[in-house]
Amino acid sequence: MNDAARASAIGDVNIPADREDAGTCREETDMARVVVVGAGLGGVIMAYELRDVLGKGHEIVVVNKGSTYSFVPSNPWVAVGWREREAIEVDLAPVFADRGIQLHTEGAARVVPAENRVELVGGGSVAYDYLVIATGPDLAFDEIEGFGPDGHTQSICHVDHALAARDAFRELVKNPGPVIVGAAQGASCYGPAYEFTFVLDKALRDARVRDRVPMTFVTAEPYVGHLGLDGVGDTKGLLEAEMRQHHVKWICNAKVEKVEAGRMVVAEHAEDGSVKATHELPFAFSMMLPAFRGVPAVRGVEGLVNPRGFVLADKHQRNPTFRNVFSVGVCVAIPPVGKTPVPVGVPKTGFMIESMVTATAHNVARLVAGKEPDAEATWNAVCLADFGDGGVAFVAQPQIPPRNVNWSSSGLWVHAAKIGFEKYFLRKIRIGKSEPFYERLALQALGIDKLKAIKVEEHL
Repeated sequence: MNDAARASAIGDVNIPADREDAGTCREETDMARVVVVGAGLGGVIMAYELRDVLGKGHEIVVVNKGSTYSFVPSNPWVAVGWREREAIEVDLAPVFADRGIQLHTEGAARVVPAENRVELVGGGSVAYDYLVIATGPDLAFDEIEGFGPDGHTQSICHVDHALAARDAFRELVKNPGPVIVGAAQGASCYGPAYEFTFVLDKALRDARVRDRVPMTFVTAEPYVGHLGLDGVGDTKGLLEAEMRQHHVKWICNAKVEKVEAGRMVVAEHAEDGSVKATHELPFAFSMMLPAFRGVPAVRGVEGLVNPRGFVLADKHQRNPTFRNVFSVGVCVAIPPVGKTPVPVGVPKTGFMIESMVTATAHNVARLVAGKEPDAEATWNAVCLADFGDGGVAFVAQPQIPPRNVNWSSSGLWVHAAKIGFEKYFLRKIRIGKSEPFYERLALQALGIDKLKAIKVEEHL
């Protein structure tokens, strides 16, 4: 099946159907060097897919801090001891070597698009013909006093954070007390906060101490289940019901003012933005997701990023100022979905990121062949939120409303689907597979073919 037909059926990327060269570099020119900054979910599969579409006649270079890929969606499990670090990590060096991908493990100190190069940590630089920025975010813990792993709250944004949270979780089991979980103002990733709330609940029940651990969910969202997307299907009803069933209280429109040892000060805002109430919440354990911003390597580069440091991109994932620079994943600038009393960001899900990757690989190949980009990522959203012994899944097509598909469901099957997906995706990284299969697996698991939105079974 060609890319255009797959796009029509799966909806992962819009490539004009009349393009015979869709997704492939048909014309060989002088060798091009494509540099990818970042080796997370977006960066690794970006490198794999570029290698496939460009062939062996062009250089693919990845700049990343270290050589390890870590499967971030498993971090909630790491934080309660259900996974070990080694189970969710992949050493990229041998895989990249097999695929003919160069790897610089010093990390990027600064992107210099005016000079077509990336400065490396510790000195030196890598020149490029085309650049793909896939850095993920910088975690803005410092924007709130006492916030984050260096302060008084835990995080699951990085495996190191999850391991530290596991130590704190074990202490909580020994000495039960109040718990606060949630996402601070400006956060743009809410699914993991809900996941961890219910995974923690399950782990505490298994330890037979849940009855001594009152739990409060604190979120910048205007309502439970907003998710930065103004809800998907009945996520509001589903997640409120889960909160009630699991005896979790919640505070929405919440702005975390400061955190001290064992105490969090939270301002709850009314719809007009005024402060409705101020809460001083005690806690023995807290996991709060931070706001995101652009990484230091790109922050402040005029024409490349917005004031928050996120990379500006057009419909082809291409920077409007530096036309040989593309971006994929969480680092991309996306405006929020409507106005909210407290700042709420828009999530970039795995489905959405792989859509960006496929479009970007196709567009870079066209530029290498002397043609113009024509592929567009569709930015649909598919999410499997595991709750330890159940979960909630949703599909939003497109991610930003109004939508053609607006569906959510819950059940034990979501937990099983997430485990299956974890195993599949890690294997994909280990063997260097580039096929954008994220959405296919998720959509098959969700049974979206039953909704007649797409026909997944024809492409599996």
